[in-house]
Amino acid sequence: MNVYLVTLGCPKNEVDSEMMAELLVEAGHRFVERPEDADILIVNTCGFIRDARQESYDALQELARHKAPHQALVAAGCLAQRDCDTLCQQVPQVDAVIGTRSWSEIVAVVDGLNQRRRGVARMVSEQGDLVASARRRARSGQTAYIKIADGCDAGCAFCAIPLIKGPQASKPLESILREARELIEQGVRELVLIAQDTTAYGRDLGMADGLPTLLHRLAEIAPEPSWIRILYAYPQHISDELIAAMAALPQVCHYLDLPLQHGHPDVLRRMRRPHDLAMIHDRIGALRAAMPDIALRSTFIVGFPGETEREFEALLALMDEIAFDHVGVFSYSRERGTPAAEMPGQVPQRIVARRHEEAMLAQQEISLRRNQEQVGRELPVLIEGVGEGLTVARCYRDAPEIDGMILIEGEHAALGFVPVRIVGAQPYDLIGEIAADGAPA
Repeated sequence: MNVYLVTLGCPKNEVDSEMMAELLVEAGHRFVERPEDADILIVNTCGFIRDARQESYDALQELARHKAPHQALVAAGCLAQRDCDTLCQQVPQVDAVIGTRSWSEIVAVVDGLNQRRRGVARMVSEQGDLVASARRRARSGQTAYIKIADGCDAGCAFCAIPLIKGPQASKPLESILREARELIEQGVRELVLIAQDTTAYGRDLGMADGLPTLLHRLAEIAPEPSWIRILYAYPQHISDELIAAMAALPQVCHYLDLPLQHGHPDVLRRMRRPHDLAMIHDRIGALRAAMPDIALRSTFIVGFPGETEREFEALLALMDEIAFDHVGVFSYSRERGTPAAEMPGQVPQRIVARRHEEAMLAQQEISLRRNQEQVGRELPVLIEGVGEGLTVARCYRDAPEIDGMILIEGEHAALGFVPVRIVGAQPYDLIGEIAADGAPA
C-alpha cells in the first residue's frame, strides 16, 4: 500500500515517525510524497500545548476534507494518546488512533485497515516497546536523533507530558548503541540524544548516573571527528561525572540544553521546578570551568500563574547574568489536567505577550554579544544545504532546527566536517568563510 506521513511536534516525534516508516517499508509498503497518491494517510500529532494541538487538528482536518473513499486516515502520537475521544469527535473521518507508545504496532494497524475493518481502530496505551526490530536508517543527512527515553517523572506543574506519556522509561543501553552503530555506518556524523530529561537516563534501569556511562560507550563506537549532542538536561542532574565526561570525550559537543523555565525562586517553586538558584549557578559555573567554550541553551516560560512584574524582572536579570548563547521564550499555556491550570492568578494574555516580547528582545542583545565573541575562531562545521550562491552550515554551538546557522558565501557542497573561519556575527547567525585548507574531514 502507498503511505503518506506527516510529522508534527518535537524531535522525539520525528524518531517515532522514522521507526514507523521503517517498519512499514520492511512490511512491503511504499511511501509517497503527495496525499492524493496514498492509500494510508498518517499524521503523527503533537499534544503538548494549545498551539501544537491546533496544528495537529488542522493537519488532520485538511487531509480529512480531501480523503477519497479508498483512503484511510490514521492519527498517531501525543494528541491521539491524550484526547482520543475528542479527536474522533472533531475529525470523524479518522479510521485509526495510535498512542505514543503503540507506534511499533503500526504495521498491524495498517494491515487491519487494508482489510477494511469496520469502526475506528484504537491503540492507546500507557506502556509500550521503545525498541523496534527494524534497522535504524538515516533520513536527515549527516544528523540523526536518538531517543534514549520516553515519559517523565518530574511532575512540573505546567506540563502535560506525564499525563500523555506516563513515567520515564529508558531505552536499554545496548539498544541505543545498536541504533548508533547503524546510523554511523550510514554516514551520520552527529548523534543528538533526546528524552524528556536526558540527565535522568537509566534511573528506572537501576543506573545511578546513566548518562555519563552512555556517553563513554557511544564514544567507543563514534569515529573522530563526530558530534554527540545532549538536549533537555535538568540542572539538578548535572553531575560532576557528566561534566567530566563531556570535557574528556572529544566526540561530545561542548553544548548543553538546560531548560530552566524561570529565574525567580518563587515562580520555580510554583512550577515544581528546581528553585535553588545557587545550585543552578554552581552547575553552570562548573560546566564553564571545565569547558570554557561551552555553548549553553535554555528555555523560559513567561506569564506563569501569579507571575508579578518583580518576578519577571528577576527572570530578565538571570538571563543577563548567565548570558546563555541561545534561549527559547514561551508564553504560558494553560493545559487541562495540570496543577497550574487550576492555580489562581492567571496572567492576562496582553501582559503575557508584552513580557514575551521583552524577554526575546533582551535575549537578542545577549545572543549578539555571544556571537561576536566567536569572530576570528576557526570551527569545524557540517554543511546543511547550498543554493542561490549561499552555503548554510552548523558548528558545535548550534543544535539542528532550534539554534542559529553559519552563512557562507558561495556554494560549497561537502560531506563530513569542513573548517570555517568566523568573520561576522548577527543576533542569531554567524558569517563564515571556508578556511584556506578547507578539505572535509
